Amino acid sequence: MRIDLANLGFDRGGSLLVKRALRIAPDRETITVCGKASDLPVHLRAWCRAEGHEIFQSDADPGCAVILKGSANAQRWSGAERAGRADPLAAAAIVDHPPQRWGLAARGALVESGSPEFHFALAEKMEVWSPDAVRIYAQAAAAQWDPATAIPWDSEFDLPDEVEEAIVQIMTYLVENEMAALIVPSRFIAQLHPHFREVMQVLAIQAADEARHVEVFTRRALLKRHDLGLSTAGGQASLQTLVDEPNFAIASFLLSVLGEGTFLSLLWFIERFAPDPITARVCRLAAQDEARHVAFGMSHLREHISADPSLREVLTNAVRRRHESLRHTAGLNAEVFEALVLMAAGSWEPASLGRGHDEVAALIQSMHVSRKKRLIHLGFDDSEAEELSSLHTRNFM
Repeated sequence: MRIDLANLGFDRGGSLLVKRALRIAPDRETITVCGKASDLPVHLRAWCRAEGHEIFQSDADPGCAVILKGSANAQRWSGAERAGRADPLAAAAIVDHPPQRWGLAARGALVESGSPEFHFALAEKMEVWSPDAVRIYAQAAAAQWDPATAIPWDSEFDLPDEVEEAIVQIMTYLVENEMAALIVPSRFIAQLHPHFREVMQVLAIQAADEARHVEVFTRRALLKRHDLGLSTAGGQASLQTLVDEPNFAIASFLLSVLGEGTFLSLLWFIERFAPDPITARVCRLAAQDEARHVAFGMSHLREHISADPSLREVLTNAVRRRHESLRHTAGLNAEVFEALVLMAAGSWEPASLGRGHDEVAALIQSMHVSRKKRLIHLGFDDSEAEELSSLHTRNFM
């Protein structure tokens, strides 16, 4: 094979023609490169040494060089390593312990030897991976909604002052809880080894969901008022235990399985008794997102527990520690509880308020039953699930 570069320098595009010819040529085959650029011989010799090819002066044509293509094992890629497989569903695509030297390389890429070592704290498949991450991310990406168009902000309604204030207080409470649910996954994204990119994508889209929830709950609260409601010390203390938790499995368990799972029941309750179409809509859309967050938390924890059954004891102790640290706090603030009662009652009639109180009590019981079901699904027995659900924070999240 002969390549004539004419006046084209090796550093001005001539290298592309040489590389193309070598890709086509079999191992140990020769190609002849000719050209008039004065620095071509120097560039060719240096490049061939770096790439593992041999180079000779052509006997037949003194103005040309002959390149003997090195074998695949002798080339620069001989020390490279394939970083798993790009398709997450392919066999052996996701490795158990991806090396830190794979760094930011796309999964399935060929990683050149000598690449720098990174430090990703979450670099064990058992700790983070779920095969459902691929499906959950695809669903989440397809289900994204625009707050500006998905909610009927221009709907006409007029609520009694006390009812509107109750909704403002509920929205205020939802905002601070969703802010915690935004911070927790955001903290762990940067700790994940990029080999587990689908998990990173799931957590990133969860953070985007929560940011959107904060926006719409705030907007609903300020729709007819200038100020938000009360944020209590007890509520903040409860959420602080989530934000400060350094362990990914424990944080996911406390937030997604217990907290957001419980929050799902609350959002459906608010939608059911919402006194206006906007409140109902924002809670319905938020609940759809939260259901995916719970699904991923359940999925990857099932995988983790399946690989390491001792994790159940770790999670049990985490719930007990959290309960003990919050034992002296007030839990759900009275303003939120009373706002939920009034919203469910729909009026100030004594009989209606009684029914509203019963509905909120039934909500709390249904939260407990749902938590137990999720815990049993993770492998806890009935008595363990009963205990852990009972110890869950009274602040719901």
